[in-house]
Amino acid sequence: MLKFLGAILTIAIAVLLLVVTWPELFDLQTTWILAQVTSMRSLVTALSVVAIVVFALLTLAKSIRAFAGTIAVLLVLFVAANGVILSDRGFGNTDFAEKTPESITVLSWNTLGDAPGSAAVARLAVESNADVISLPETTQETGIEIAEAMREAGRPMWVHTEWFDQISPARSTTVLVSPDLGDYMKVTSNSERSENTKVLPTVIVEPIDGNGPTIVAAHAVAPIEGQMDNWRDDLNWLADQCASGNVIMAGDFNATIDNMAGLGTAEGAALGNCIDAGTQSGNGAVGTWPSSIPALLGAPIDHVMATPDWSVTGMRVATEADGTGSDHRPIIVQLSPRG
Repeated sequence: MLKFLGAILTIAIAVLLLVVTWPELFDLQTTWILAQVTSMRSLVTALSVVAIVVFALLTLAKSIRAFAGTIAVLLVLFVAANGVILSDRGFGNTDFAEKTPESITVLSWNTLGDAPGSAAVARLAVESNADVISLPETTQETGIEIAEAMREAGRPMWVHTEWFDQISPARSTTVLVSPDLGDYMKVTSNSERSENTKVLPTVIVEPIDGNGPTIVAAHAVAPIEGQMDNWRDDLNWLADQCASGNVIMAGDFNATIDNMAGLGTAEGAALGNCIDAGTQSGNGAVGTWPSSIPALLGAPIDHVMATPDWSVTGMRVATEADGTGSDHRPIIVQLSPRG
């Protein structure tokens, strides 16, 4: 009887490890609990290394030697498979090509309701020579303060904010755009949430003269109990914003590329026609949340994406911002036009 139960448990563990490694095979990448576990792939892999040691020690007990040994082998295969996946996405490449006049530098940072303060955001934006700044959970007031500080540093910016209410800073998203890119206008509406992400706002701005990329400052709701349908709807809506045209999309997607599986409409695309800068630059396994744990153990849920009009010529996750108040790390991406 014990051998039978051990066999059943072994099969169950093997299936679970396969599902966590490759959730899209079973179309479970957006399922509650599994979606969260999969997004923490690096941490789960690290914990599995510890589990291997535990089960290896358990093989010293004769009564469970076979079971413990089998589980240890399964975990070794699990760690190896996930190590290959993470390595392919990249553990961090901070090389930037020389910026050209046509290049656009994008800074994205969920500020946790203005927590780092305008001075910290402006300083990072100036240091990184940002042309576009996507700031989920940032109010219009703070956005204006950032723009004023950048203007004093010789980097003026236009400010556009979308809000669902002005009570909670989390329900505002702000995007700053350099005048060097031309004049932009906001095309989202504060009152029509059917034309926006469901719970937390996304800002879309377009060039007035039609010359230049549409910029989407994205904020999808977190995949928590009670919000799973809204989260899935948000990802589908964001994919639609990147279905065609010249688009740069940046922000807090509350999703890794695993969660986005099946939402790309072109080869190699993550959402719609947009390609993820992290996987393209060798930074796809560097976590942006939470900032309280090492980046290589975190979840890469903040992204900069762009349509094939753009190539990624540099990216880094700004770990120097850890401890400044936000639970997210900023990401800085340089995009250059193709051809």
